[in-house]
Amino acid sequence: MNNTSYRTIWISDLHLGSTQCQADVLLDFLKYNDSEKLYLVGDIIDFWALSKKMYWPRDHNTIIQKVLRKARHGTQIIYIPGNHDENVREYDNHIFGDITVKKSDVHTTAAGKCFLVVHGDEYDTIARYHQWIAKLGSESYDVLLEINRFLKLIRRLLGVQSQFSLAAFVKYKVKNIVQFISDYEENIVNTLRNEGLDGVICGHIHHAEIKDIGGFLYVNTGDFVESCTAIVEYNDGSLKLVKWLKVEPATSYEPLEANLHQQ
Repeated sequence: MNNTSYRTIWISDLHLGSTQCQADVLLDFLKYNDSEKLYLVGDIIDFWALSKKMYWPRDHNTIIQKVLRKARHGTQIIYIPGNHDENVREYDNHIFGDITVKKSDVHTTAAGKCFLVVHGDEYDTIARYHQWIAKLGSESYDVLLEINRFLKLIRRLLGVQSQFSLAAFVKYKVKNIVQFISDYEENIVNTLRNEGLDGVICGHIHHAEIKDIGGFLYVNTGDFVESCTAIVEYNDGSLKLVKWLKVEPATSYEPLEANLHQQ
């Protein structure tokens, strides 16, 4: 598989230090995708998980090394911390190993469109004002992902090829969660609509999306614990949502594009 080069790549919610991180898929994505600029849009290192259990396998360290190598080779990397790595926010505008830390940034596409890049927990009232509820929800989500791993193993042993996700099924079937996602999107858009921006690129809720909300473009990168998605910008300024999926039984992965949007 040949490398694909983009103007910009956005990834978020990697949750390194957590057992939920799909490190093998992430490493494969980083291996085959390059860019002039790379945004790490929060929850890159899961300090919540690390505070409960020290978990840092070799491939998580390899991911850090691969990102640093990209920075050394000329990729401009901007790290925007999230709520799971919020302690990094105190280093706003500091540079570590050629990686710049920023609480937020404004990215201008090749087409001249301006996007606020932010993790997004700032617009989540539960994460902002009721952190204990947010942590409880995070732990419940982790349980669903562990159950889903077990079901995936059973399906594989039975020869059933399926991308079914229990966590995603619950997320889209439970009315309150669906309403939370909608409220989150609307809150961000309503807050930023009059800021002279064309849109927002965020993460946080593990729900990849590109959609127009009243003339304001809402873009969510998704995650690398469940959906394994990223947002990419081509040289003409167009944005696309890319889903990186494992191709069975081969060991490589293929990109699937969805929610296409031409700027």
